[in-house]
Amino acid sequence: MIRTTCRRMTRRGFLKGMTAAAAAPYVVPASALGGEIPGTPGRRPAPSNRIAMGFVGVGGQGTIDMQGFMQFPEVQNVAVCDVDRRRRERAKEIAAAHYAKQKGGGTPKGCEEHVDFRELCARADIDAVFCATPEHLHGPVSCEAMRNGKDVYCEKPETLTIREGRVMVETARRYARVFSGGSQRVWGDYHWFHRMTWGGACGEVKEAVVNDGFTTSSDLLLPAEPVPEGFDWELYLGPAPWRPHNKAYHNGRWHSCRDFGGGSTTDGGAHHIGGALFAARLHDKLPVEVSLSGRDGPPGRLMTFKYPNGVLLHLENRGGGASLSFRGTLGEVRDPRGGPRVAPPDVHIPNYKGRGGIFGDFLHCVKTRERPFRDIELAHNTMVVCHLANIATWVGRSLKFDPVKEEIIGDEEANRWVDRPRRAARAL
Repeated sequence: MIRTTCRRMTRRGFLKGMTAAAAAPYVVPASALGGEIPGTPGRRPAPSNRIAMGFVGVGGQGTIDMQGFMQFPEVQNVAVCDVDRRRRERAKEIAAAHYAKQKGGGTPKGCEEHVDFRELCARADIDAVFCATPEHLHGPVSCEAMRNGKDVYCEKPETLTIREGRVMVETARRYARVFSGGSQRVWGDYHWFHRMTWGGACGEVKEAVVNDGFTTSSDLLLPAEPVPEGFDWELYLGPAPWRPHNKAYHNGRWHSCRDFGGGSTTDGGAHHIGGALFAARLHDKLPVEVSLSGRDGPPGRLMTFKYPNGVLLHLENRGGGASLSFRGTLGEVRDPRGGPRVAPPDVHIPNYKGRGGIFGDFLHCVKTRERPFRDIELAHNTMVVCHLANIATWVGRSLKFDPVKEEIIGDEEANRWVDRPRRAARAL
């Protein structure tokens, strides 16, 4: 039934709602306390020991990740949500086929469809919400889920703005929620670098270099096209400024549109910059300035970030694919690019808990209430760098940043990009 209560997603209301205090005491849902069943492949935990999950954004990567989560015996997919009816129905069919195979046939029920994420987040039978929408909806979906007592796994780029990221951190802490960012490649691609630098292979790290094809987003104004049948364009826009529909906005090009994403700088940057920050032990810090490279800089260097401890992070675009390198007091750590890598030092690096990669890490933390490897605070710290890189590019100058207030210092024009105005959303 459609409710008539109006919930306006204005900038002020959105931020106020995302940070409102919880009146109810914190309770871990009983369904989140179930243990794994080692040595019994295919055996399902009892219903009371399962983690009921809802999946928001089930096109492309969202469907792939949904299938990945369903491989864990403790996960029960009870709901899928998408503004595109075709994707929504397809995801439900995939879930039904998965559970039918487990039961040896039949058409099991239980996975329901939702158009509006707020309906899914309000369900009392859901323990955790997965979010794989475009970036402009990550904050609204994640904070709505947490306010409703759900843990959250959110795909990268986790945030659209710097301020939004801080609000997501504060909401997770206020509601005692487990929140994992989806930057699995921070560990998966770069654990060799982590072991090398943490193990002292280059001494104390002084400089980190990330090479990638960094491109920012723009206004990307495309001509109007008819809205496809079964597609809710208003809900897709959500808090973003209104614009006429064009299929490119939801068929892979939202990263290039500034209202929806931050280009490859935030997309690939969530992985590559995140990997460099972790290797250099900067993942729990924020920079104090970003300097655009001048004519005398090394070829391909775009900008340099300075951290409070004096360590420098350089972003470069020299071609050849993403790569990292580190310079320290004892030398350099660089990927041999096709050649054999030396064995890294035998040193323990904090990484995934539980079993089964970043998904297993999240599920383990849902049960134990620990913080996951890509806790939202660490994901936010990475995204601050990505957003500052975009802002410096948009305004065309170097910037100074206050890591405590999370504001740009002495540049009103640039500081306006720390957050965005938000359109009132359609009421449920």
